[in-house]
Amino acid sequence: MSKEQFQSVVAEVTGAIKGRALDADLHAFLEETFPPDGEAIGAIRAACDAAIEEGWMCDQEYGGIKFGRVIKDLDGFSVDVVQIDNLAGPHHRHPKGEIDLVMPIDGDAKFDGNGKGWVVYGADTAHNPTVTGGAALVLYLLPDGEIEFTRS
Repeated sequence: MSKEQFQSVVAEVTGAIKGRALDADLHAFLEETFPPDGEAIGAIRAACDAAIEEGWMCDQEYGGIKFGRVIKDLDGFSVDVVQIDNLAGPHHRHPKGEIDLVMPIDGDAKFDGNGKGWVVYGADTAHNPTVTGGAALVLYLLPDGEIEFTRS
């Protein structure tokens, strides 16, 4: 799994959502167009698993969280992938919003209380990204790559 192959897999999603507002309508669109158990999400998950096994994804670690920015710009989004196991990550703000694809490693793992599937945070939201109930991979799409780490 090369970075170019990974980018090609994720581009199906980013191409479909570029220019859209990060809101409840986008969440509904993602769930309908790219359902958690659908082919596109299966391909993204398989690509993440292969890239992690090859050692180039989630290749940084801090405080028990494995992470990495995989793509700096794809249709106006940066793409980060994080592996978290029953931890809260560092507090941060999303100046332009954040789109998350939650992929549990352990069946009942939840990200910010959400199971497998999509989470959409609008502009100027903030949180401590938290995984409970086991381990999960979370793919983050950040408009223009914008994120501000803050104190909670």
